[in-house]
Amino acid sequence: MAKKQANTPEEVGTTGHEWDGIQELNKPLPKWWLYILYATIVWAIGYWLVYPAWPTVSSYSKGFMGYSQRDQVAKDVAASHAEKAVFRDKIAAADMDSIKADPELFNFALAGGQAAFGDNCAPCHGRGAQGAAGYPNLRDDAWLWGGSLDAIHQTIQYGIRGEDPKTRAGMMPAFGQLGMLKRDQISDTAEYVMSLSGNAEDDEAAARGQEIFATNCAACHGPDGKGNQALGAPNLTDELWLYGGDKETIVETIYSSRAGMMPAWEERLDPATIKELAIYVHSLGGGQ
Repeated sequence: MAKKQANTPEEVGTTGHEWDGIQELNKPLPKWWLYILYATIVWAIGYWLVYPAWPTVSSYSKGFMGYSQRDQVAKDVAASHAEKAVFRDKIAAADMDSIKADPELFNFALAGGQAAFGDNCAPCHGRGAQGAAGYPNLRDDAWLWGGSLDAIHQTIQYGIRGEDPKTRAGMMPAFGQLGMLKRDQISDTAEYVMSLSGNAEDDEAAARGQEIFATNCAACHGPDGKGNQALGAPNLTDELWLYGGDKETIVETIYSSRAGMMPAWEERLDPATIKELAIYVHSLGGGQ
C-alpha cells in the first residue's frame, strides 16, 4: 500500500523553488509556535514600556516603573556600608587586644583584613602571604621588627624606610661600597654567617670571619647572631633568609647592603582597615 503524503503541493502550495525534482512546499508554521512568537513580541513591547530600555541622545528611556539597576546597587552598597560601620567604628575605637578578645569583632576583622590584604598587600607578599625574595614570608616566625599584634600594626601603619617620621628605619651599612671591609674580609664574614646555621663550607674562613663579625656586625645582630628586633636586625642562626642564604647572596648583602621599603599605609587606609590587616596578618600562623 502506498503511503499517503502528509502535505501535497496541491494542498499547501509551493514557494516556486525546485531542485532536481524536489519542490519546496509553502507549509505554514505550527500554530503553537506562532502563538509563542506573538507572546514574546507582546512581552518585549511591554518590557520596553515598563523598564529602562531605549537609549536617547543624552540619556535613556526611564520606563513607567522608573527602575534603575544603578540606583539599586548604590542603595545596596550604602546599606552594606551602614551595616559594617557598626563593627568598623568599634574596631577603630578599640585596642588590638580588645578586638582579639571579642569573638564577633575578631571574626569581622579577620574577614575585612583578608579582603584588604588581597587588595593592597598580595602584590608584594603573595596571595598566600608566602613572600618572595626581598618580601617577607608572613607565615613563619621570623620577624624583623616583632610579630606581636601591636608590632605588626605599627609596621603596617608607618611602613619601613619610608618618609613618615615614625617609620621603621633600620639600616645596614654597605661594608664593601663604603670601603669598610675588603673583598676577602667580606667573603670570610659571609662564611662565618653561614656557619651560624650550620652551612659553612670553609671552616678556616669562618674562623677568620668570626672576628670580623664581632667587630662590625655584633652590635646589631648580637654576639651570637640572633638578631635584634628593636633595630630590625635579622636572626642569622636560622635558615630563614629574606634575600637568600647562599654564599654569593650573603656576600652581596654585606658588600652593598639591602634597603627594602614598605609604604606607610596610614595615609592610604583608614584606622579600622589597618587594624583589620594587623589582625589578619597575625592570624596567618607566624604571629608572636
